[in-house]
Amino acid sequence: MTFIKTTEQDSKYNALEKMSVHELLTSINKEDRTVPLAVEKAIPQIEQVVTQVVDKLKNGGRLFYMGAGTSGRLGVVDASECPPTFGVAHDLVIGLIAGGDPAIRNAVEFAEDDTTQGWKDLQEYEISSKDVVIGIAASGTTPYVIGALQKCNQNNIITGCITCNEASPLATTAQFPIVVTVGPEFVTGSSRMKAGTAQKLVLNMISTAVMIQLGRVKGNKMVDMQLSNDKLVDRGIRMLMTELNIAREEATNLLNKYGNVRNAITSYETTKN
Repeated sequence: MTFIKTTEQDSKYNALEKMSVHELLTSINKEDRTVPLAVEKAIPQIEQVVTQVVDKLKNGGRLFYMGAGTSGRLGVVDASECPPTFGVAHDLVIGLIAGGDPAIRNAVEFAEDDTTQGWKDLQEYEISSKDVVIGIAASGTTPYVIGALQKCNQNNIITGCITCNEASPLATTAQFPIVVTVGPEFVTGSSRMKAGTAQKLVLNMISTAVMIQLGRVKGNKMVDMQLSNDKLVDRGIRMLMTELNIAREEATNLLNKYGNVRNAITSYETTKN
């Protein structure tokens, strides 16, 4: 198959500067509506990746996301949300971005073009065959990511990827590629738009499904979430009220005593039984 960057093809729209605000917004929204349908087609690929990640994490491994620019930032965001949402250790899901932490806020010129730095970044975490590395690149051509995955493959480390171009170098390098073909962007080449949305949706699916499989959700509740602000404390209290059918005062006392929704539920049920 000939590699064609559909994410770089001309927009279906033209003379954008002549559109009214309403026309701009409705046109962008029209394009955005196609993204979930494209993600749906990739569910079998996503399932394979999730299965691999769950297996590794259950056996002491970690999940790494790697990317540059928007793709790297999305990986960092997803990784950083896992500890507060699911109560896991901060080093279970790790997001790496070309150029390091400064690149989260500001573009670091040419950082993504280094074919060796990605592997160096992974080595700082003592990467091993117990781990999984998922490369994220809308274009599927980012040297920082591809170089790292190539070295992972050579070192018996499971690799996956999230890209928006079929038959891209990244898709052919990853052992378990996820390809979400979203087509041309509204603004030609601006892959922070549909491609970025697709990547975010896939990352949501991966981390959420993995954490549920690891037992980090009870029913449909985040019982292991960190109680790091008043909103989350209130949510925890309401969880206990619903789960245990108790009054707010008792739920508050339980949460204050155990500091964690799951521990409070377990202790209460043990006492009652």
